[in-house]
Amino acid sequence: MSLRDGTAKMSKSDPSDVSRINLTDDAETIMSKVRKAKTDPEPLPDTVDGLEGRSETRNLVDIYAAMTNTTPAEVLAQFGGQGFGAFKPALGELLAGKLGPIAERLKALKANPEELDAILAKGAEKARMLAAPTLAAAYKAMGL
Repeated sequence: MSLRDGTAKMSKSDPSDVSRINLTDDAETIMSKVRKAKTDPEPLPDTVDGLEGRSETRNLVDIYAAMTNTTPAEVLAQFGGQGFGAFKPALGELLAGKLGPIAERLKALKANPEELDAILAKGAEKARMLAAPTLAAAYKAMGL
């Protein structure tokens, strides 16, 4: 969900770049966006029930859980009772660590168009091979 509104989807069409984490964001940008993410003044609850009515808090806990392949309950067991001054930096570092390699790979591919073209050509060939039987059956069914 959006970093600015926990009830709205995170979307690249949102006019505010601060509402989302882009795969091309560097670590500093990710940390800044997480620090600016909307929250409330209350500390993190100890249980998932404590997230009721706190959509922005739930959003950040859900993001952390997804990035660590854990549950929101496990995240709250670790951070419950703490303020966002402790949680947001941990979330930002986690996101930067997980997304940093993706951003680096995207940057490398943009710098080497030949490699990108080769990857795309290989993918297109694989897609053609996988689709061929279905396409042949469709042509046959239509009498073409």
